[in-house]
Amino acid sequence: MGNTRGTLERNILEPMRTVYPDLVGNIRADNTVRLFGKKCYALGADNKKHVSRIQGATFEYVYGDEVTTWSEDVFQMLKSRLRCEHSHFDGTCNPDTPLHWFKKFLDSDADIYQQSYVIDDGVLPAHVVDELKKEYAGTVYYKRYIDGLWAVAEGIIYPHYSEVILEPLEAPVSAYCISMDYGTQNAFAALLWSNRGGIWCAEREYYYSGRNEGFQKTDQEYLDDIMAFISDLPDGRIDVIIDPSAASFIALLRRTGRFRVIPANNDVLNGIRETNTAMVTGKIRISPKCENWRKEAEGYVWDNTSVEDRPVKVNNHLMDATRYFIKTKQITRVVNPYYSPIENRVVQI
Repeated sequence: MGNTRGTLERNILEPMRTVYPDLVGNIRADNTVRLFGKKCYALGADNKKHVSRIQGATFEYVYGDEVTTWSEDVFQMLKSRLRCEHSHFDGTCNPDTPLHWFKKFLDSDADIYQQSYVIDDGVLPAHVVDELKKEYAGTVYYKRYIDGLWAVAEGIIYPHYSEVILEPLEAPVSAYCISMDYGTQNAFAALLWSNRGGIWCAEREYYYSGRNEGFQKTDQEYLDDIMAFISDLPDGRIDVIIDPSAASFIALLRRTGRFRVIPANNDVLNGIRETNTAMVTGKIRISPKCENWRKEAEGYVWDNTSVEDRPVKVNNHLMDATRYFIKTKQITRVVNPYYSPIENRVVQI
């Protein structure tokens, strides 16, 4: 069991095939896979609805991948399914918040054998470890994925934000892109990005808050503003990354023939992680003219009242537009935090 079938394939089965090519099969449509001559089930566990997949079953042995990404309901049901005398469970995970339900289980008086690691304990090449340390420096991910600690996400989310506030490079522009966080009463925020020598530069920002201004604009008025926002750009279609929920405004954008609309990937936590990486590795620049961006970055912090990792959702519209852009364009190398030697191994006997 793992977060999804896809992560099971990537994290577990594919590496196993490199060692045992003839003994490890592929996941079939019925969620079964042949392992060393036995029929096994490969199931996702990230959603409460997956409880029904294991309800009523009896398991001899279960291997669990990325346990901290599971639904707690699935884990609770799984425990009751290990009902043979010799049944047991092995699980791996990266540390998360100390308030996570799985951490509470690890700290309970259940029959658990646990091992903890730091990244230097593993088998990753030294240069890869060095790069990971650089990418996560100063963030909660360093404590979790490098030091192997169950750490609270607190303080500023992008500690390196000031380092990317730089003038755009003096290089020819190979592409433009606009990322948008659509709002009516909430702020409507957009960034114009240019690709200069492989570095994406946010050259200018658009920001309008109907709540602050006391006047709510229509979709057509926002479209007029965006057309003025890019009026000096060369002819040709421009990519626009926007939350797919903004259906009415997306329809207007498409009708102009000027834009190629790309639905934003709104994976918040992975988007934040990749944005931090983009900042540290110099993949992006933010023009000093983007004053609202700077103000938002200064106040963009983790919500210390939540049991889950999440940002404080106040004055975060340009931060969302930035995250949409980086996550959707995949401009930075995506580090898979689960393919890491930092894991806790649990055996329930």
